[in-house]
Amino acid sequence: MKVRLITLGCDKNTVDSERYLAQLRDHGAVSVDDAEDAELIIVNTCGFIDAAKQESIDAIVAAGRMKSDGSATAVVAVGCMVERHKAELEAALPEVDFFLGASETERLVPELHARGLIGDPVTQHPGVRVYAGDTPFVRYLKVSEGCDHGCAFCAIPLMRGKHRSFARDEIVREAQLLELQGAREVNLVAQDLAHYGRDRRDGIRLPELLESLLAETSIPWFRNMYLYSAGITPRLLEVIAGAPRVLRYLDMPIQHASDAVLERMRRPERQRSIREKVARFRDAVPGVAIRTTCIVGFPGETEGDFAQLLDFLREIEFERVGVFTYSPQEGTRGAALADDVPEPLKRERLEAVQELQRHITAERYESRIGSVAPALIEAAADADGMARARLPWQADDIDGVTWVATDAAPGSFVEVTVDDVIDDYDFRATVRRVLEPVAAPVASPRRRELPVTTTIGSFGR
Repeated sequence: MKVRLITLGCDKNTVDSERYLAQLRDHGAVSVDDAEDAELIIVNTCGFIDAAKQESIDAIVAAGRMKSDGSATAVVAVGCMVERHKAELEAALPEVDFFLGASETERLVPELHARGLIGDPVTQHPGVRVYAGDTPFVRYLKVSEGCDHGCAFCAIPLMRGKHRSFARDEIVREAQLLELQGAREVNLVAQDLAHYGRDRRDGIRLPELLESLLAETSIPWFRNMYLYSAGITPRLLEVIAGAPRVLRYLDMPIQHASDAVLERMRRPERQRSIREKVARFRDAVPGVAIRTTCIVGFPGETEGDFAQLLDFLREIEFERVGVFTYSPQEGTRGAALADDVPEPLKRERLEAVQELQRHITAERYESRIGSVAPALIEAAADADGMARARLPWQADDIDGVTWVATDAAPGSFVEVTVDDVIDDYDFRATVRRVLEPVAAPVASPRRRELPVTTTIGSFGR
């Protein structure tokens, strides 16, 4: 069976899809890059905001069209949007063979097997996950599932359930397997990474998890993605500041800077505490790059509230800001509020934040010119001899890239001097020397003892 698995949404969905692929390959399935070549198309949906839902629906409809045209024999939809809207989707899209929500992940392979779409297990799959992209040395490691925060705008707890931290040993084991598959950078992801371990009784929190990952793998770069500022402790900052392999990078969503809006959003922080914590982070971890996200147009957001957000962004000067317009999500507290900011005004405010941040990012990036830093080569040199790389303050797929003239292989680390900022968010740099050529990882005795079929049970549920 030839399978095309289409992943939409966040990096946590990417992790789920990689686990699906491993299970499918264990049953003889072969993944293909083009849906037109597939016999089975699986769409892993996102239901976070309206735009993501529409993208998911469009992908499902396109897959169904391939089935009706004869290029595919079966279509399946899974994931977050299905969790929230399964009944409506089943009624509207009869061409889809079946739907499974985010809480039903363990049913995918049994359902496919029962319908004769995949066979019995035929081979031992290569670890808990199979990477199907272009950069297997950049991987994501999910350390928990679900969320306990009650943000008024967010439906994630309704789709993913309450927060559940995975056991440290399971996470370390998966990281070791990713290293054996060639991982050079591992991005730790969760709904709130800083919340890790609070639901467990073993005393292991994010700092201890990071120390274990450092001690029990040789992965060169670990990056922390999506931490509420309330959970970023002095102990965590101490680990980040003292461990060169943990990148000086924080992805810390604030969502707004008006206390009135933050209160209606049911966010745990206020402008003063955010300001104080950013100052503390920058003092404890010199050179740290801080990325954040904001929502404009939340119910009741006045011109004064929006002005406070702009003023705060000017004052704090985050390296990068992702901004979204608010859309009410069924079942959330925000959906009970009057959506009283007109859509054209939401778009206007979004564009204003983007334009302001474009200038702030340019200034922050220009301050890096002349600095010397390691860079991870992502893609080999093109016809002009320029290879694509990323610096420590550039997260995969969201923070721009760096162009360097080198024949170093993808997956290698080089030391560069930053020469210039180009296209607002990218850099041009000169290679000083190769730091660490990419090489096949050598398993330690401990890693050789690991069973390659180890899984985090039911995707951690």
